[in-house]
Amino acid sequence: MSESQTKNTSVAGEAKKRRSIPATAPLVVFLLAMMVFFTITSEYFFDIENFRNILVAMAVTGVVCVPGTLLMISGQVDLSVGSSAAVSGMILAKTVNAHGIVTGLILCLVYGLIIGSINGFFVTVVGVSSLITTLGTLATLYGVALLIGNGQTVGMRNFDWLGTAQPLHVPLPVVIFALLSIVGAVVLRKTVYGRSLYAIGSNPNAARVVGIRSNRILLLTFIYSGVASALAGAILTSQLSAGDPNAARGLELEAITAIVLGGASLAGGRGSMFGTILGLLVLGVLNNGLILLDIPTFWQRIAQGAMLILAVSFDQVRQKLNDQRQ
Repeated sequence: MSESQTKNTSVAGEAKKRRSIPATAPLVVFLLAMMVFFTITSEYFFDIENFRNILVAMAVTGVVCVPGTLLMISGQVDLSVGSSAAVSGMILAKTVNAHGIVTGLILCLVYGLIIGSINGFFVTVVGVSSLITTLGTLATLYGVALLIGNGQTVGMRNFDWLGTAQPLHVPLPVVIFALLSIVGAVVLRKTVYGRSLYAIGSNPNAARVVGIRSNRILLLTFIYSGVASALAGAILTSQLSAGDPNAARGLELEAITAIVLGGASLAGGRGSMFGTILGLLVLGVLNNGLILLDIPTFWQRIAQGAMLILAVSFDQVRQKLNDQRQ
């Protein structure tokens, strides 16, 4: 074998090794390192009950992360999920007290469908960017949440099971999140709809040329995001036994951080449900560990903000490296 052939074989082998390393591997290493650190520094961390607490805490964010991942893969983003969840919680609390649980849940889901449809309409029909559209609804809906309760928390009676029930000793919010994640993963990997999301995110113009109905797919995904945010608000309100207009504040940033940490690109065309779950676990373990170490809340906020900046920075670095390779 000639020297040039040997060199080419070596380069090909190294490239194959690089490709064989999963993109989520660094995130798994970081997660394990954090778990080791918090196990050493806190005697309460490595405990079954504490792990259950981590899963419950990340479940509400996880519910909105499932459609959020679909949106980001398609090159879109929904910043209104936190304020939408707040309005959902206020509607639920008011309605349950006056008309019962079933009516309250139906109104919540209908509200989520309407908000998702509004966001999707402005993005797909009017042509406003998803960033501007959902930023506008974020501000508007927080005002609506305050208006519904006149700026006050609204107590709710006899509806704590959605947030606290434990079928087979597994918290119900975790079960809901797990089911949504499984469905989301199957949709992305096994359906035309999922493959279309990747195509739209990678090259919207090419997707339209080959016959993909981009606007319809995006509209459906925004509707899914709206319904999921309403469900997240209902779960959170059930956990608190009250509708709080500020309860879901920052939910959108947590969701975006987890999705980008998991390997999704803000430019679209890349992402996975498994990666998003890993990102959620990193944030959940980080928040839980800081609480156990009695770190002040403002430091927890700083840590979350730093994670978002790092996640977006890594995404930009990945984009530049991919451009150089091409």
